[in-house]
Amino acid sequence: MDNQTDRAAVEHVDLAQAEPADDSFLRTCLFFNANRLSRAVTRMAEEQFARTGLSPMYGYLILIVNGSPGITQKLLAEKLYITPSTLTRFIDKLETKGLVERKVSGKTVLVYPTDKGLALEPQIRSASKDFKVNYQEILGEELATLLSSELEKTSGLLEK
Repeated sequence: MDNQTDRAAVEHVDLAQAEPADDSFLRTCLFFNANRLSRAVTRMAEEQFARTGLSPMYGYLILIVNGSPGITQKLLAEKLYITPSTLTRFIDKLETKGLVERKVSGKTVLVYPTDKGLALEPQIRSASKDFKVNYQEILGEELATLLSSELEKTSGLLEK
């Protein structure tokens, strides 16, 4: 064997005997755990909302518009914690589906429900309720309520 072959053999043995990297830091990493939770919650919500033909975000947007006809796009974006440009894309899509409509009043854009959007509300509420029942069955009602409350508080602190 030449030196190059010897080095390759030693490196191969070293890699094979190396211990796995310590990934225990992931258990206390807010970034990792928040994203993990987000993926799990999103999957569960999407399963329940699939029957509405809408994503959970679109469903909740419609509920707000149905409950506050003529809401400004600015206020709607604030309520949903999304940027105005993201909201514009969402409303474009829902307008195409005939579920909401925009009306301009001076410089302000107001969002109104359509009859089709109003008619979808019972299905959206049912999906939202079933989603809540689903995660409460897994977490327990007390932990689910506490988790939601703590996430809201924590988000508020981190957004400042």
